[in-house]
Amino acid sequence: MLSSPIVLDQELLTAAAEADGFMPADEGRALAEAALAAPAGPILEVGSYLGKSTLYLAAAARARGGKVVTVDHHRGSEEHQVGWEYHDPGLVDPAVGKIDTLPGFRRTIALAGAEDVVVAVVTRAEDFAGLWSTPLALLFLDGSHTDESAQRDLDSWTPHLAPGGVLAIHDVFPDPADGGQAPYRIYRKALDSGGYTELTGRGSLRLLRRHPAS
Repeated sequence: MLSSPIVLDQELLTAAAEADGFMPADEGRALAEAALAAPAGPILEVGSYLGKSTLYLAAAARARGGKVVTVDHHRGSEEHQVGWEYHDPGLVDPAVGKIDTLPGFRRTIALAGAEDVVVAVVTRAEDFAGLWSTPLALLFLDGSHTDESAQRDLDSWTPHLAPGGVLAIHDVFPDPADGGQAPYRIYRKALDSGGYTELTGRGSLRLLRRHPAS
């Protein structure tokens, strides 16, 4: 008898679509499907904000019987700070006067019932990269969108991507009129390196498969 195909966890997909955040549903599902189809190994997300994209990855991780690791300092990206477009005063911790998205992230994951598949690491991504040693099945880069930080995320984490693994990058806009260019530039850097083959993405989500010999 043939075994049933592995499918995404529908409850987590629904929770992801309803959660606060900036990931469109079609891009989120494409991300989840890429994670589901990735080779064996852990899934790691750089930049989780309030956990919306994390739940899409968790839908794949649960179906695979694995985990999704999220890395975020939870102090917000540049665009979340005071005076910037996506600043939310409700996310400021009055005791320290800084953004703190960790409580909201934990609430999102708990309400979705995903605490069993989500491993949250609270630190700067590049600091944790130096401690990581397991080859990654899928690496999702969605952290700070300045050139310096985006390049740092790419350089510190792609060496951990397994041969055949998937590199996913969010908010890739070739036209500057549509959005910031830092994610587009790291996407081009990865693709132009010759070490990746582009897969079918969705919207601003780009998917690249690492060559076995790269």
